[in-house]
Amino acid sequence: MFTVAFSSLHDHGLAEEAVQQTFLQAWRAAKSFEGGRDPGPWLYAIARRVAVDLYRRERRHQGRQPLSADTDVAALPRSFEQTWEAWQIRLALDKIPADQREIIAATHFLGLTHEETARKLGLPVGTVKSRSHRAHRRLATLLSHLEEATA
Repeated sequence: MFTVAFSSLHDHGLAEEAVQQTFLQAWRAAKSFEGGRDPGPWLYAIARRVAVDLYRRERRHQGRQPLSADTDVAALPRSFEQTWEAWQIRLALDKIPADQREIIAATHFLGLTHEETARKLGLPVGTVKSRSHRAHRRLATLLSHLEEATA
C-alpha cells in the first residue's frame, strides 16, 4: 500500500498517512468485500483514491500559484496500470534472494555496469553476472502474469 501511495504523492509522510487512511476505510467497508476474492486489487483501489484525495487536499492547502512554464514542472501521478505494475515488481523483488536483489538494485536502480557493481560489492564480475542472470530469470517467472494481463 505504501508503494501505491508514495508513487502518487512523492512524500514519505503523506504516503504513510494514505496507508493509514486506506486501512481505516477498508475496515469500515469490510462488509462490502466479497470473501472469496483477492483483497489486493480492492485495497489498491482504496489506496489510489485516498492518495488522490490527499494530493488534492495538499495542493489546496499549499495555496500554490499557477504553474509557470519557465520554472515549474507538473508532476502527474502515475496511471493505475503503472502503479499496479510497480507494486507487482516490488512484490517480486521481495521474493528473490537478497544477494540477487542487491545486484538488481545496483544495475537497474543505480545504473551501474556489472564491473562497477562488482567493485561496489567486492565481488568477482563473474559472480555479479551469474547472480544477475538468475535474478532476471526468477523475476521473469514471477512477473509473467503482467505480460499475460497486457496481452
